[in-house]
Amino acid sequence: MGGVRDHGLMCGRYASFREAQDLADAFAIDAALVEPAVRELAPSWNVAPTQDVRIVVERAPKGEPDGPVERSLRLARWGLVPSWAKDPSVGNRMINARVESLTDKAAFAKPFAARRCIVPADGYYEWKKLEPAPGSSPSGRARVPKQPYYITPADDDVAALAGLYEFWRDPSRTADDPRRWLVSTTIVTMPASEDLASIHDRMPLVLPRSAWDAWLDPSVGAEGASALLARTPELMRFREVSSLVSNVNNDSPALLAPVG
Repeated sequence: MGGVRDHGLMCGRYASFREAQDLADAFAIDAALVEPAVRELAPSWNVAPTQDVRIVVERAPKGEPDGPVERSLRLARWGLVPSWAKDPSVGNRMINARVESLTDKAAFAKPFAARRCIVPADGYYEWKKLEPAPGSSPSGRARVPKQPYYITPADDDVAALAGLYEFWRDPSRTADDPRRWLVSTTIVTMPASEDLASIHDRMPLVLPRSAWDAWLDPSVGAEGASALLARTPELMRFREVSSLVSNVNNDSPALLAPVG
């Protein structure tokens, strides 16, 4: 993804650099239920679509559909691939799911009812369109300048982004191939809060701790989950950061440094 610029999408970039054990502690996950690959995933200050990301899910143990539900921390590819998709490339267009249409779109309705997750983040990025420079081309073909912002929970807690996840089976792989199943995820977005609307008209839906258990509980159906989303957005704070974040090849704590 060298040089890819996808900041026209919302939410299209975020930071996730906390230790896996810190996330396990925050979400009350037993150490044995932290997928080994999660612990091996490097921290990132510039997570981009199609990359592997960490998600919190509640499911019965593999092979025990009637067993007790367990909360675990596992990896998923960012960009939801519906189970009926012909190939996983469709996920590139499904990194976000608008809260207003979760029950209407075929790709999201089923996971919204039974496969909800939390995508833990330290903060996310958004780009604000600026006024064109004086003397720029009036044709409208000139690139519109944008200022990136880094946005985090006001209390410095982990940002629990509401998400959905899905399983896609690769028909080209054999039943014993561990890569036969692709786990993918999408981040739910909502209209921006009053404080953030001047930056972008959308924002990821950040769940308060009081909603975590019910959102993750697969026994809570679409109606119950919808009730969890009818809330005032969580309080966030933001700051201008360097345009270096616009290139996914740049990935370091320096991206979080305030500018301006």
